[in-house]
Amino acid sequence: MSEKKDVATLRIPKKIISIFSSYGIGIEEALIEYLRRLTNDPDILADLHLSLADKFLNEGENLIEEEPIQASEKLYKAAEEAIKALATKYAKDVLSNVEARGRWTVTDLEKALKHIVRITNKKELISWWDDANYLHVWGFHEAKLDTESIKLRLTSIRKLVEYAKNAIKSEN
Repeated sequence: MSEKKDVATLRIPKKIISIFSSYGIGIEEALIEYLRRLTNDPDILADLHLSLADKFLNEGENLIEEEPIQASEKLYKAAEEAIKALATKYAKDVLSNVEARGRWTVTDLEKALKHIVRITNKKELISWWDDANYLHVWGFHEAKLDTESIKLRLTSIRKLVEYAKNAIKSEN
């Protein structure tokens, strides 16, 4: 698999990765949260979340056949990043709570989704997000989904990421 030109490879000590993992935080998330402290620019933050959404979507799609459990988690993460990107435009109230706490929670994501749907009137976002959550719980945590079940929900994840990209792009 070839790397994209807009992706860099970092060498990070396993100990650091392990510490972040023990708190349920990925390295990419940690970097974005750090950047959030450096800048309040919603355009920069939205672009960062969208970059991660694309990365996780591609990784998830590539893992469906061989590693359905990891594919489920990657696809969920793609949806999560899409919601975070949309939140930078439509759910600024939620972002202030996230900033105060220093990390996102499932409750924050759900609140952001409600704000986004209310403002955009894009009710499909709810079912797309529900499919992502299903992958997260039943595909990743419970490891009960097979490849076909994941593929059934892949379209929802793609639509959510694509919608986020278009919504952010139309705002800029």
